Amino acid sequence: MTAAARELLVRLPNWVGDVCMALPALRALEERGVALRVVGRRWAGDLLAGHGWPAIAVPAGVRHAARTLRAERVSQGLLLTNSLSSAMAFRLGGVSALGYRNEGRSLLLGRAVSRPATCHEVLVFWRLASEAASWLSLPPLPAVPPAGLGLRLAASHQAAARAALEAAMPDRASIEANGFVVVAPLAAGTTHGRPKAWPGFAELSHALAARGVVTVCCPGPGEEAAARAAAPAARQLGGLHLGAYAALCRQARLTIANDSGPMHLAAAVGAPVLGLFGPGDPARTRPWAPGARWLGGDGHWPEFKEVVSTVGDLLA
Repeated sequence: MTAAARELLVRLPNWVGDVCMALPALRALEERGVALRVVGRRWAGDLLAGHGWPAIAVPAGVRHAARTLRAERVSQGLLLTNSLSSAMAFRLGGVSALGYRNEGRSLLLGRAVSRPATCHEVLVFWRLASEAASWLSLPPLPAVPPAGLGLRLAASHQAAARAALEAAMPDRASIEANGFVVVAPLAAGTTHGRPKAWPGFAELSHALAARGVVTVCCPGPGEEAAARAAAPAARQLGGLHLGAYAALCRQARLTIANDSGPMHLAAAVGAPVLGLFGPGDPARTRPWAPGARWLGGDGHWPEFKEVVSTVGDLLA
């Protein structure tokens, strides 16, 4: 197979955490000589800038997406999404794609495979990469993915994180000496009809402040008021793009987050992280990183005292 035939158009997941959990799979294909072009939400280009993969922002609507894909002139693709619409867009865009056969997508795919039984999402994406390696006649992947996600930060990410800290913290010299903790108290959507946000963040932010621990919160556009209510004692660093957010987590002593994108951002750069689960399932989405910790799950939030005790241990 020629190098040109190994170009692969990859439809990224639509959620930040899922993109992070797909990184081991994508890196394994790259290491086997595949030239990746990634297609996804507009924020994906910034998040993955350190990897150097050309990033294409997919427009809304199947036909518009298909037109964008056809213009790339790549014949083979990999679908990390599960939707019928993404499979249809690749088919109409002239891309023969490998993906999971759920939602009746088999007839639209170049190669359809069965989704594995309940397991961590990193393994779900790893299975697709293993199938893609066979499909492209590449060396096989190991049975088990690496222990870390391996997000590569660009120099611009690290510079933006430093600039945000300097702008928001006039006492930065003191903070550099003592460190800071990132709290991510918000979480989009619900699981089984229940909110994914641990309700104790406000009390936790005050408890950490009473101990002299500086906490920072990085709300997205329009989230400032909600973040201030959820973690009133935290300093707000707004306006960060995802790559800079990940760089900030790597500089922090600890990131405390719900089962959400920020939890996976911290895990992706190998930063200390504590994930808090309630309705979510840690077996599927726990932070994938050596030394990462998580509490709760199976429908039950961790008790406040347990969280405070664990945070104290991690900061000690």
